[in-house]
Amino acid sequence: MEQLKSIYQHLFDYLNQYPIVHFIVLIACSVIIAKIIDIIFISFLSRLVRQTKSTIDDTIIDTLHKPIYYTLLFLGIRFSISVENLNLSDEIVFIATGALKSFAILIWAKALFNTFLLVFKWYSSKNDNSIKQKLLPLFDNMGKIIIFLGTVYFIMISWGVNPVGWLASAGVLGVVLGLAAKDTLANLFSGIFIMMDSPYKEGDYINLDTGERGYVLNVGIRSTRIMTRDDIEITIPNSVIANAKIINESGGPHENERVRLSVGVAYGSDVELVKNILVNAAQSSDLVSKKFEPRVRFREFGESSLNFQLLFWIDKPESRGRTLDALNTTIYEKFNESNIEIPFPQRTVHLKKQ
Repeated sequence: MEQLKSIYQHLFDYLNQYPIVHFIVLIACSVIIAKIIDIIFISFLSRLVRQTKSTIDDTIIDTLHKPIYYTLLFLGIRFSISVENLNLSDEIVFIATGALKSFAILIWAKALFNTFLLVFKWYSSKNDNSIKQKLLPLFDNMGKIIIFLGTVYFIMISWGVNPVGWLASAGVLGVVLGLAAKDTLANLFSGIFIMMDSPYKEGDYINLDTGERGYVLNVGIRSTRIMTRDDIEITIPNSVIANAKIINESGGPHENERVRLSVGVAYGSDVELVKNILVNAAQSSDLVSKKFEPRVRFREFGESSLNFQLLFWIDKPESRGRTLDALNTTIYEKFNESNIEIPFPQRTVHLKKQ
């Protein structure tokens, strides 16, 4: 043990006589130590993530190699710069320290951005939704901006610059821009929420409580475009759609849609005959879906009629109007042939003599 202490003391005295050699030795030791710790740490994490079925965590571990290694290396270099025998001025030490911190921040910022993008792409690949895929460029740019601003902020701190004044100026500018582009920002955020919530997708047939109805052609960041049954393309700001009641007729497990057709007949009519006429009208129509059997319900005794309801299915939401037109025509003709009366409201007025 005494011999080892003696060797260490001679080596330390020798290095103190040659500060440049001392500096180079410390740098070399920093490289070796950083590599060893990096290998140990990454190996430990790799053993943990092997127990999961997902591969995304393995990819994230791979992105941590470089920032961990260079952070440890920069710490070693910073310690090496502090060797007294180098006789470096305070200005040089300050510049070197600031540069090392800046490089470390940039490396971690890049690793953070790559990790964020990997996780978002992995999440999007698990959701087969074309609208969410459109958000990738948006979140890509937003992620770059946020990470860039955060990087600038920490770099300013590493160089001893107070960022409060800059943040105050940016805040005032943000308020001014927000007021000037209030409607644009409302459409932008509404578009993001619509894409994330996915109340509809391209190709769906939707109804809005504002009266618009048609196929969704495109869902953009600022607006949604739909094609009406009149072949008219309508562009609706997303802020309007976000506050509207949306009926997605293409939603659900399948695109088929059930339609209810109400019919009233006069009191005294043959109920079973009425039911047969309604069912046969639906079964004989090519516009009615053959996947489901039509049904008839005797709903109520009305003020002047027996009220029935024909329930049938159509294959496409846009065929509702044509199907109702065809069935109404057929039912009316069959009722006339069978002498079934369709009543209209009547009132008896009694005049009292004065």
